[in-house]
Amino acid sequence: MVEPLPITRRRFLSSHKSLVTVFWIAAFASLFIWQSRGRGGGGGGASLYRVNGSLSSVFWWTATTTTTSSADAGEFPRLRPVSFNLTDFGAVGDGVTVNTEAFERAVYAISKLSKKGGGQLNVPPGRWLTAPFNLTSFMTLFLAEDAEILAVQDETLWPLLPPLPSYGYGREHYGPRYGSFIHGQNLKDVVVTGNNGSINGQGVYWWKKYRSKLLNHTRGPLVQIMWSSDVVFANITLRDSPFWTLHPYDCKNVTITNMTILAPVFEAPNTDGIDPDSCEDMLIENSYISVGDDGIAIKSGWDQYGTNYGRPSKNILIRNLIIRSMVSAGISIGSEMSGGVSNITVENILIWSSRRGVRIKTAPGRGGYVRDITFRNVTLDELRVGIVVKTDYNEHPDGGFNPQAFPVLENINYTGIYGQGVRVPVRMQGSKEIPVKNVTFRDMSVGITYKKKHIFQCAYVQGRVIGTIFPAPCENLDRYDEQEQLVKQSDSQNATDIDYEI
Repeated sequence: MVEPLPITRRRFLSSHKSLVTVFWIAAFASLFIWQSRGRGGGGGGASLYRVNGSLSSVFWWTATTTTTSSADAGEFPRLRPVSFNLTDFGAVGDGVTVNTEAFERAVYAISKLSKKGGGQLNVPPGRWLTAPFNLTSFMTLFLAEDAEILAVQDETLWPLLPPLPSYGYGREHYGPRYGSFIHGQNLKDVVVTGNNGSINGQGVYWWKKYRSKLLNHTRGPLVQIMWSSDVVFANITLRDSPFWTLHPYDCKNVTITNMTILAPVFEAPNTDGIDPDSCEDMLIENSYISVGDDGIAIKSGWDQYGTNYGRPSKNILIRNLIIRSMVSAGISIGSEMSGGVSNITVENILIWSSRRGVRIKTAPGRGGYVRDITFRNVTLDELRVGIVVKTDYNEHPDGGFNPQAFPVLENINYTGIYGQGVRVPVRMQGSKEIPVKNVTFRDMSVGITYKKKHIFQCAYVQGRVIGTIFPAPCENLDRYDEQEQLVKQSDSQNATDIDYEI
């Protein structure tokens, strides 16, 4: 039963519900047009040369493309001085032949062209089965329409790599970890793009083995780029990753645009969509993500290993996304954030049919900080919990962490938060050791589905509300009017009304 509202509030929510409906129709119509054009004579998705451009709304998919039609499999856009077709190296796209050698030979050929501006590898229509392979600098990997790169379903063909230095151990097991399906280290100027071709990790094989405890090492991501700069992912589909899907690690100047990232919303464990990890100067925009874990999870290392590694994630802009996450959150920060996370802007986001909306998660022992975070123009549609801060996410790599290493959470802003069908709009659980400081709420109206008093829940939260918001805020927060003049100062910043039974 929906909680009764004042007449003016009901009218506002009714109009907003209509707006959400229009948003949905337009968004999915745009998605349909984009997919259709990607298969037709004009090509779909936004221009590769606009990936750093400013797009003002989520209706991006009908932008004009610079690529040529792929109706003729022999036609590819020329994005590098030299280009190769995968078939030049003996590859067979029948979904059965293993083409690892062909990919490796092609990448090796491009690696010799760095002084000439690099090279482009064109993957024509077909199902191209391969073991994991590496990319090289000054390379463009272009996937044609109906091209699909398939991962082999045999972990003995996946390389073992050392644990990430900011994690200390594999995320699931001590010792080495499986490498990613498509991998790169110490690279510069790498582009992975196409005409909506796809990279398929065939993750069911890995998920079943993981649940049956038949793996001795941490599963590998679908795509992982490490210690690299000037990286672009655009206009392709990533699906069914064994583990995290797209994992940029300690990278600078990364653009991810016009992507579709998919995994089953249930029974696909840890298939995060995009995990920026100790990354700087990054843009994620204009994409659709529906996966079995967090849609996006910003990270920077795990406990003492992340603190010692000391590489924060910072200067990240996330905008114009539609996200679904039935078992986790649309967008998360943490819980591995020991190197610090700062200057993050999340705007123009629709999170639908998900467990949680936007979340910050950490714990004693993490150390580090999460500061200067802005969530703006976020729509929440049919969620269990909308806004979450959790400070007792007690999962550690080993016993060597410092339990007195308390993270700092401060300067977090929520502006323009709307929605409907949300069970608990806000749950901000600070603690005496990890208070949440300088939080601001402004322009918020979220329709609720559960008749309870404490649906805006806080514990050890200090901050302010500007103007009128719905639902009514917790008593921890100061009240300001629309002109930002103090109306009432809270004397209950340490009050606690967290209720996980709701």
